[in-house]
Amino acid sequence: MELLYSITLGILTACGVYLLLRARTFSVILGLTLLSHAVNLFLFSMGRLRTDSPALIGVVSEHADPLPQALVLTAIVIGFAMTAFTVVLALKAAVELRNDHVDGENPDEDRP
Repeated sequence: MELLYSITLGILTACGVYLLLRARTFSVILGLTLLSHAVNLFLFSMGRLRTDSPALIGVVSEHADPLPQALVLTAIVIGFAMTAFTVVLALKAAVELRNDHVDGENPDEDRP
Protein backbone atom coordinates (compact mmCIF):
# COMPACT_ATOMS: atom_id res chain seq x y z
CA MET A 1 0.00 0.00 0.00
CA GLU A 2 2.87 2.35 0.78
CA LEU A 3 4.36 1.82 -2.68
CA LEU A 4 1.07 2.68 -4.40
CA TYR A 5 0.68 5.72 -2.16
CA SER A 6 4.22 6.90 -2.95
CA ILE A 7 3.74 6.43 -6.68
CA THR A 8 0.47 8.38 -6.53
CA LEU A 9 2.17 11.23 -4.67
CA GLY A 10 5.01 11.26 -7.19
CA ILE A 11 2.65 11.34 -10.17
CA LEU A 12 0.52 14.12 -8.66
CA THR A 13 3.61 16.19 -7.86
CA ALA A 14 5.17 15.66 -11.30
CA CYS A 15 1.93 16.55 -13.10
CA GLY A 16 1.46 19.60 -10.88
CA VAL A 17 4.97 20.90 -11.55
CA TYR A 18 4.59 20.25 -15.29
CA LEU A 19 1.32 22.16 -15.40
CA LEU A 20 2.80 25.02 -13.37
CA LEU A 21 5.47 25.49 -16.04
CA ARG A 22 2.93 25.86 -18.85
CA ALA A 23 2.17 29.27 -20.35
CA ARG A 24 -1.61 29.31 -19.91
CA THR A 25 -3.35 30.41 -16.74
CA PHE A 26 -5.79 27.50 -16.63
CA SER A 27 -2.87 25.05 -16.67
CA VAL A 28 -1.19 26.95 -13.85
CA ILE A 29 -4.37 26.78 -11.77
CA LEU A 30 -4.69 23.04 -12.38
CA GLY A 31 -1.03 22.60 -11.43
CA LEU A 32 -1.52 24.46 -8.17
CA THR A 33 -4.57 22.34 -7.41
CA LEU A 34 -2.72 19.09 -8.11
CA LEU A 35 0.18 20.19 -5.93
CA SER A 36 -2.17 21.07 -3.09
CA HIS A 37 -3.78 17.63 -3.36
CA ALA A 38 -0.33 16.01 -3.30
CA VAL A 39 0.60 17.96 -0.18
CA ASN A 40 -2.71 16.97 1.45
CA LEU A 41 -2.03 13.30 0.76
CA PHE A 42 1.51 13.67 2.08
CA LEU A 43 0.26 15.28 5.30
CA PHE A 44 -2.39 12.60 5.64
CA SER A 45 0.25 9.86 5.33
CA MET A 46 2.14 11.35 8.28
CA GLY A 47 -0.64 10.07 10.56
CA ARG A 48 0.30 6.43 9.78
CA LEU A 49 -1.37 4.52 6.98
CA ARG A 50 -3.69 2.07 8.69
CA THR A 51 -6.95 0.80 7.32
CA ASP A 52 -8.46 -0.87 10.37
CA SER A 53 -7.65 1.45 13.27
CA PRO A 54 -9.84 4.26 14.62
CA ALA A 55 -8.64 7.82 14.97
CA LEU A 56 -8.47 8.03 18.78
CA ILE A 57 -10.28 5.09 20.38
CA GLY A 58 -8.22 2.14 21.54
CA VAL A 59 -4.65 1.44 22.55
CA VAL A 60 -2.30 4.40 22.08
CA SER A 61 0.14 2.47 19.89
CA GLU A 62 -2.61 1.33 17.50
CA HIS A 63 -4.49 4.54 16.77
CA ALA A 64 -3.91 6.96 13.95
CA ASP A 65 -2.53 10.40 14.74
CA PRO A 66 -5.40 12.97 14.62
CA LEU A 67 -3.17 16.01 14.05
CA PRO A 68 -2.41 15.30 10.35
CA GLN A 69 -6.11 14.63 9.80
CA ALA A 70 -6.97 18.06 11.23
CA LEU A 71 -4.21 19.66 9.16
CA VAL A 72 -5.53 18.04 5.99
CA LEU A 73 -9.08 19.24 6.67
CA THR A 74 -7.76 22.77 7.16
CA ALA A 75 -5.59 22.51 4.05
CA ILE A 76 -8.56 21.36 1.95
CA VAL A 77 -10.51 24.50 2.91
CA ILE A 78 -7.51 26.75 2.28
CA GLY A 79 -6.82 25.01 -1.04
CA PHE A 80 -10.40 25.52 -2.17
CA ALA A 81 -10.26 29.21 -1.26
CA MET A 82 -6.93 29.60 -3.06
CA THR A 83 -8.29 27.89 -6.17
CA ALA A 84 -11.41 30.05 -6.19
CA PHE A 85 -9.31 33.20 -5.80
CA THR A 86 -6.92 32.26 -8.61
CA VAL A 87 -9.80 31.36 -10.94
CA VAL A 88 -11.41 34.76 -10.35
CA LEU A 89 -8.05 36.47 -10.80
CA ALA A 90 -7.40 34.55 -14.04
CA LEU A 91 -10.86 35.40 -15.38
CA LYS A 92 -10.32 39.08 -14.63
CA ALA A 93 -6.93 39.00 -16.35
CA ALA A 94 -8.39 37.18 -19.36
CA VAL A 95 -11.11 39.80 -19.72
CA GLU A 96 -8.69 42.71 -19.34
CA LEU A 97 -5.96 41.32 -21.62
CA ARG A 98 -8.23 39.33 -23.96
CA ASN A 99 -6.07 36.20 -23.68
CA ASP A 100 -5.10 33.65 -21.07
CA HIS A 101 -1.34 33.69 -21.46
CA VAL A 102 0.60 33.97 -18.21
CA ASP A 103 2.78 36.85 -19.44
CA GLY A 104 -0.20 38.76 -20.79
CA GLU A 105 1.10 38.46 -24.34
CA ASN A 106 -0.40 36.44 -27.14
CA PRO A 107 2.36 34.26 -28.61
CA ASP A 108 0.34 33.77 -31.83
CA GLU A 109 0.41 37.47 -32.73
CA ASP A 110 3.20 38.92 -34.84
CA ARG A 111 5.47 41.28 -32.99
CA PRO A 112 6.46 44.60 -34.61
